[in-house]
Amino acid sequence: MCTLQKDFYFQYTECDSTGSRWRVAIPLDPGSCSDLPPPTRGTDCSFSCQAGMFLEMSTQQCTPCAAGSYSLGSGLRFDQWDAIPVGFTNLASFLDLGPNGEDVQSCNSSSWTPQGMYLESNRDECTVSLVYVVHLEKQGSVSFTYQYPDNNILFEFYVSVRVLQHGNTDVLMETGRRTHLKSGTNILYWRTTGILVGGKMVKPVLLRNIQIEGVAYTSECFPCRPGWFSSMPGSSSCQPCPSNTYSVKGSSSCTPCPEHLYSLEGWAECKVRPPCSESDYFQIHTACDGEGKTQVLYRWVEPKICVENITGAAELPATGQREPCPPCNPGYYNSNDSTCSPCPPGTHSDGTYGKSCPAGTEPVLGYEYKWWNVLPANMKTSCLNVGNSKCDDMNGWEVAGDHIRSGAGSSDNNYLILSLHVPGFKVPASLSGMTGGEFGRISFVFETLCSADCELYFMMDVNTKSTTVVESWEGSKERQLFSHSMTRNASVTYTWAFQRTNHALDEHSRCFSDCSFTLTENNRTLTFDLSPMSDIVSLTVGPSFTSKGTKYLHLFNVSLCGHEGRRAAVCTDNVTDVSTKEDRGDMAQFVNSVDSFICQSTIIPTDGRGFRMVISSQSVSLADTFMGATVEAVLGGVSAEPGLFPDNSRNVPDINFFYRSTQVTASCDQGRSSVIIVRCNPEKSERGEISVPSSCPAGTCDGCTFHFLWESASACPRCTPDDYHRIEGACKGGIQETLFMWNEPKLCIKGVSLPPPSSSPCEVIALWLKMGLGGGAFVAVLLVSLTFYFWKKNKRLEYKYCRLVMSANKECELPAADSCGLTEGEEPDDDVVYAQKPSLLGKLRAIANKDRESSESVQLNSQSDRWALG
Repeated sequence: MCTLQKDFYFQYTECDSTGSRWRVAIPLDPGSCSDLPPPTRGTDCSFSCQAGMFLEMSTQQCTPCAAGSYSLGSGLRFDQWDAIPVGFTNLASFLDLGPNGEDVQSCNSSSWTPQGMYLESNRDECTVSLVYVVHLEKQGSVSFTYQYPDNNILFEFYVSVRVLQHGNTDVLMETGRRTHLKSGTNILYWRTTGILVGGKMVKPVLLRNIQIEGVAYTSECFPCRPGWFSSMPGSSSCQPCPSNTYSVKGSSSCTPCPEHLYSLEGWAECKVRPPCSESDYFQIHTACDGEGKTQVLYRWVEPKICVENITGAAELPATGQREPCPPCNPGYYNSNDSTCSPCPPGTHSDGTYGKSCPAGTEPVLGYEYKWWNVLPANMKTSCLNVGNSKCDDMNGWEVAGDHIRSGAGSSDNNYLILSLHVPGFKVPASLSGMTGGEFGRISFVFETLCSADCELYFMMDVNTKSTTVVESWEGSKERQLFSHSMTRNASVTYTWAFQRTNHALDEHSRCFSDCSFTLTENNRTLTFDLSPMSDIVSLTVGPSFTSKGTKYLHLFNVSLCGHEGRRAAVCTDNVTDVSTKEDRGDMAQFVNSVDSFICQSTIIPTDGRGFRMVISSQSVSLADTFMGATVEAVLGGVSAEPGLFPDNSRNVPDINFFYRSTQVTASCDQGRSSVIIVRCNPEKSERGEISVPSSCPAGTCDGCTFHFLWESASACPRCTPDDYHRIEGACKGGIQETLFMWNEPKLCIKGVSLPPPSSSPCEVIALWLKMGLGGGAFVAVLLVSLTFYFWKKNKRLEYKYCRLVMSANKECELPAADSCGLTEGEEPDDDVVYAQKPSLLGKLRAIANKDRESSESVQLNSQSDRWALG
């Protein structure tokens, strides 16, 4: 039995051809009821209730909503996400199927998750669709707000089977979407697919405030969400609670916070007041007074939530000195009340006073802001944070005289917003038809000083339809000019969003490479001209596969030298550019890209996930700053790791180019770094070939330092005279040829050329013959000299021997006159020899006369006496 209303609910049948329908009762638990109320003729199909009313199905009468709730009448609104509302369905699948058509890995746990104030998408590689089916009796629309901060996830919105809108990469702000719906049944899809490569955590898409217009009726009212209220019955909307009050879900009034607590507008709870800090006040300039003076003032951010009179709290700085006001911006003039007023029609101004245009000319309309005393009327500034916090009511940017700068920001997650609204463009009549499709142009000069992974976004919103990232810059950027043309005459809002860090970074001079290198080694100077390698080179490595089987490739774009310090390599994301051109419309021209000396993109081929085109995503910079080039293996704490590549077998040193990126990741707290080893290889072309280590196919072994080897003939030094040698030919007919040849192997390029062959007169006699004759004559003279020397020596020894025999034998006959004689001019020298040092013959004589007591000199004297007597 189902006798109570809580056991069943009423629903209308489809309208028939006459526009009639029936009300039927449907049990909440199918099969459990046997006594349902009988069908009853329903209201006319064209019937609908006004806003603030709902159709009470029991009486089929429009009834006012109670206080604390609201109704759109013929619309539906979903802005509370404590649970998935009735009618929404999660469908998860994985597009890569196995060989038999089965899912490679289950995606049952993947879904859109309710988080109270919003829905959060999946973070994995599964494709998850949030589906809602709605039947419209008349044409209507669907609108929603979402936040899409990460290009590592694909986000698309479908109606039925046709893509009508798609997300745009790096849209930071909550951006509304409104799409027209046809009468009849419409199936709405919000689809996300994560792209997980390299272990990077994906930031989910956040979905808020879905509103559908054009339904026939609503059978219930929606309760006000926490922090909001509706005080009167029959409300069509709820109002946010004022600051320092709060409310719970379905409230008809707000409750004040206790004195020591606070809340901001629309908060569902109160928080403790913190001590005041520098982020709680901001700087302003007063308007110019009658004397043309202004001064700097400081004001607390309102509503003020911080406490001043406690230890460690910041105080409001004193008012600055009165200073002369800056001049007015071009197009404005200084009026009598010391304020800047727009020039009247037909006049122009450089910021001092208005002047009429000469006859036959017209003023060129536009905004030119050079002086920032007060924020122009068509510009707004704010602070955005994903969660409700005190950032919401802060000023994001501050005027500072000759420039405007980002404010303090209380968190690294804050996005400081500056927007400029341009209602349209007017091309001067003299240029009409000659603009080449350009209706307007915006140009601005900027620089960023960062200590970590800050980023500046420049976005545009055409006709309040879509906010699209035009360009973005990461890290510190030197002062530069950026321009963007407008090809449609439409209302546009330009937005700058800056995500800051806690500390400023002093400016440093930057070095850059002119693609030349000089090295002095072993008293020889080597000069390298690497200009043929200066063009951008691309390297694709892979394929690789994720844990769920998705195939992907790594694409590296490399600019070895850049252009005077400006990074020339560009990697582009088209992760949101997967629809047809008809669906993309005017936003097709805008894509996200990074510029760097070395950048990397993840490429998913068309056969990898069933996408309609090749997807390029996760573009990151690996080399924001050029550190230097050297033959040393280490520079600035970065190592080249030459062991990752084959040894250099040539007698030319490698040149190591070192780069660094300040972008901090979870695994690289000091940021990434890159090294390109430039190696001489005469077998390669001048442009050469670049490769990654075979042991680290993704280019990195630790995820923080990337290594590349670039082999090229251009990496060989310029040729010098030391790189060739001369060869002299034989003397033929009195002429000798001289040739020049490169040293082998040739390890140089360009530079000096080989000298041309030369010839010189020569003699008939060969050089070897001359050398032979000269050598023979020298040997002959040497032999004659040696013969005379030994003959002379022999004569001297013969004389000494004769003297020895005569002195040893007293009875000996006197020798013949010529037996012991000397040649003419020779003198005996035995006494001198004996007096100085005994010779070998002296020693022999001493042995023969060892029994005698007298000395050797006495014996010789006595013998002499005896010879004289005889």
